[in-house]
Amino acid sequence: MIVGIEGVVDRKEPTFIHLNVNGIIYEVNVSINTSNSINSSRVKLLITQIIREDANLLFGFIEANEKKMFDTLIKINGVGPKVAMATCSTFNPATFSQVIADKDVTLLKRVPGIGAKSASRILVELADFIVDGDNDSATNSDMSDAILALESLGFKKEHIKKALIGATGDVSSLVKHGLKNL
Repeated sequence: MIVGIEGVVDRKEPTFIHLNVNGIIYEVNVSINTSNSINSSRVKLLITQIIREDANLLFGFIEANEKKMFDTLIKINGVGPKVAMATCSTFNPATFSQVIADKDVTLLKRVPGIGAKSASRILVELADFIVDGDNDSATNSDMSDAILALESLGFKKEHIKKALIGATGDVSSLVKHGLKNL
């Protein structure tokens, strides 16, 4: 599994780049936001690799939050890599997080390939999408892990969030706090 790639940009287009890594040239699909961020000949990208029976695709991201956004979107039924990449090209991660928080179907339907039904599904499934901040990333990660742990025990997400209000600490202490309140 390829998770990162570093090399010299051989060719750059708005939706893909050819990256020369020690003589081997890889085609990496990128969002327009990532493409615009590439301003030097040498680049390092975070990679999501998708292997299908007819293709081995690489999707590259400069920003970890954009990769998280893409990886989260492709897990939704009916949203493939093409639509996920179009979403990454339309919104930056912070804006996308705000669109999800505001449940703004109209803005989400502006993405090519997303209609009203897909937009509604995305809003429902990503109700808790959070962009990791520089200083809060560990806290957000612990909170997300605690929420997933409690969900796996059968609790509903909205009840879990209420139970974890004001809770701090690592994953195990968050889960204990949540279990007490649930």
